[in-house]
Amino acid sequence: MDMILSMLGGKGTSGLFKTGTAILTILLVVPALLKIFVVTVDEGWAAIRTRNGKPIIRNRPPRRPTNRGGAVGEVVVLHPGTHGAFPLFYWYKLIDVRCRATDLPAREMTGASGHQHRVHASFEWRPIPNGRDLRVFELDVVNVTERASNIVGACLRDVIRGLDGAELPHNDEINTRVIAASAEEVRRACGVELVRVMVTGDALTDGYLLSTALRDTERRADAVAALHALN
Repeated sequence: MDMILSMLGGKGTSGLFKTGTAILTILLVVPALLKIFVVTVDEGWAAIRTRNGKPIIRNRPPRRPTNRGGAVGEVVVLHPGTHGAFPLFYWYKLIDVRCRATDLPAREMTGASGHQHRVHASFEWRPIPNGRDLRVFELDVVNVTERASNIVGACLRDVIRGLDGAELPHNDEINTRVIAASAEEVRRACGVELVRVMVTGDALTDGYLLSTALRDTERRADAVAALHALN
């Protein structure tokens, strides 16, 4: 009884309070603080470490060799998972790797048989979450959309130039051909992945109608008569 009464005395109670406060701090406060400063990067995003708004370039080999260790000169990338961001959140910058869509300007394109199309097309692209490609995406390319549009537009023109007939094939076929011809160049020059190419509109133009009439004059007498009748 004397021991119990002494524990409930002033010094004993104070010691119990201190011990209980320490236990609560360890069990509740410390995990809460860790949760605040630990960020989870999910599978849809890739995190690239930055300092003062600029990517952190690896300037020395990693201390411990790992499967994810990059070479000197690459951007330091946080792979999906949980990463500490202590003590400042703006040490890293999230790169959105979801698809974007970019419209190509309407162009007149001529097929192999001389058929002229006015083609409206667009393409989808997304950044590639690894060191070298992100370095190109962030540092080497002034305007990713403009540069990729030129590459995709040129390949689309070459594909249509080799097509016969008055109608363009299905989008799946055009998409397969254009991606096969330009995906690697888009990745190398722009640091992005070419996901899909779609023709969204195809209209005949006055230039096509005129060129068709001129070709027909060399083939059929009734076409010549029809043209003379218009005069």
